[in-house]
Amino acid sequence: MCGGFHCEFIAQGIYMPFDGIVTANVVYELNTLISGGKIDKVYQPEHHELVLSVHRGKGKYKVFMTADSSDTRVQLISEMPPNPVQPPAFCMLMRKHLQGGIIKGVIQKDTERIIEFHIEAFNELGYPATKKLIVEIMGKHSNITLADGDTGRIIDSIKRVSFDVNRYRQLLPGMTYIYPPDMDKVPFNQISRDFFSEAVTESNKKISGALVGRIMGVSPFFVSLICADAGISGDSHSTSLSKQEIDRLYASYRYFIDRVLSGSFSPVIWKDDGGSPADYYCFDHKDYSLSYHSSIFDSISEAEEYYYSEKRETNRIRQKSSDLNKTINSALDKLYLKKSRLLEDILQAGDSDIFRLKGELIFANIHAIKTGSALVKLLNYYNNEEVSITLDPRLSPSENGQKYYKKYNKMKTALVEKDIQLKETENEIVYLESIRQLLEDATEFSDVDEIRNEMSASGYIRKKSGSGKEKIKASPAHEHITSDGFRILAGRNNKQNDILTLKTASSKDIWFHTKDIPGTHVILFTEGREPSSEALFEAASVAAYYSKGRQSENVPVDYTRVKYVRKPAGAKPGMVIFDHNRTLYVNPGLPEESSENKKE
Repeated sequence: MCGGFHCEFIAQGIYMPFDGIVTANVVYELNTLISGGKIDKVYQPEHHELVLSVHRGKGKYKVFMTADSSDTRVQLISEMPPNPVQPPAFCMLMRKHLQGGIIKGVIQKDTERIIEFHIEAFNELGYPATKKLIVEIMGKHSNITLADGDTGRIIDSIKRVSFDVNRYRQLLPGMTYIYPPDMDKVPFNQISRDFFSEAVTESNKKISGALVGRIMGVSPFFVSLICADAGISGDSHSTSLSKQEIDRLYASYRYFIDRVLSGSFSPVIWKDDGGSPADYYCFDHKDYSLSYHSSIFDSISEAEEYYYSEKRETNRIRQKSSDLNKTINSALDKLYLKKSRLLEDILQAGDSDIFRLKGELIFANIHAIKTGSALVKLLNYYNNEEVSITLDPRLSPSENGQKYYKKYNKMKTALVEKDIQLKETENEIVYLESIRQLLEDATEFSDVDEIRNEMSASGYIRKKSGSGKEKIKASPAHEHITSDGFRILAGRNNKQNDILTLKTASSKDIWFHTKDIPGTHVILFTEGREPSSEALFEAASVAAYYSKGRQSENVPVDYTRVKYVRKPAGAKPGMVIFDHNRTLYVNPGLPEESSENKKE
């Protein structure tokens, strides 16, 4: 599904391109809404965060900014984050200089990732004084600095930078603020056709490297955007482009830059099949829309707020389940090693027939074997070939024959035991793989809690001392409706799988599960009707979606009537056997998109 330049970004983990283009979108939005507004209050929720409460006309706005290297950004937020009881010293200083001030304008420095809030405040004597609150959005070098608007003298920075850290520019109280070096780049709003062509053709790099290295404020993501729009592969080397391709590329560049300059943005978030946001930007991307579900937002701040809140929730769930994943992975490593050793033992035990044959030949020729012999050669009457047999000279021929029979019986017994152990090991692997997949699909804390209880009951983790069985409000099963009205339920955990299949579903309902792939139980409720082919394919697509095969195509899914699904005695939660099944090959998806590219 994934094609073009953006796949390289996904593989490398290059997300959240808060470049000069997004910065321009944020500045445009802030100028529109808060320019001329009064700063009522200043907050510092976390060490590197700052929030300005702004009142303008009848509107009240909260401007959030953070210099945290992992998610540097500026945006409007709808809800105030929790604040410490005692405001930090930096926050108190900001209140002293900014509270009551009027925001005269929000400026983007050239086309860089630098946002300046020009504020008209008052000094200690009550006289007007211009201040600049400067936010540098530059990864690990991000910072928030307050400086005097007339002299450029730094009042303070949220991250103080000394000479030991940076010899070019220090961000310390009393020093003159110096902008970061521009690396001889030209602002993206000053690029002519000739300069663009020169930037592309004079560099023996990929298009991304050629343009990012010469144009201020554009990111590899933006270059991939204009390449996709122009129908040019982003993997191309710049020197290989024809004049016509450069013309198309520049036309795409001007199209988006003109939209930036006119404030014609269309913020978008791309979500994966699980509904989790994968990326965001201020323009849609043709390649991304092929692989993700895009959602358009009215403002860049709304897109940012949704993106980061969802990411934060996903990360919290991942953190909550990290210990379970660690336990599962450790157990699986041991089980796969055990399986490998059992297979080796079974392979060796498979040669036991040679010992039976040697015992049989010794007894068939016992009168021809002399006591005290260390080796005899006897004819194998099954294939008329001679067999060399080693003997213990201390034993009689009869005792040597019995010794070979005992060795044969011992290996035969061991083979049966090893086969039993192998089957048990494989069943445990299947069970833990299913648990791991359910954890991967968890979208709520209750999902993790239920899986934790299941693992505790199964003996994989210890119960907390002094606590009885935890009462957890179970999440309902995933529910979907086919395009022709049949109801589909998919379990969130193995306990729920058992309830769905063995108690909730009727014998005539249809049960689905990915073939030899960890996943959940899916039930298509027939309600006395014969399910349509469309409903069967859509239910199979749901089963593939809630499985380890979610990112694959043509996933095999077994299905059968519920009456043919049984739970063996002593089987772990969610583990069943079935027959009378057939197999569908489908692309994973939920009913609204699961009808594409189907085949049986």
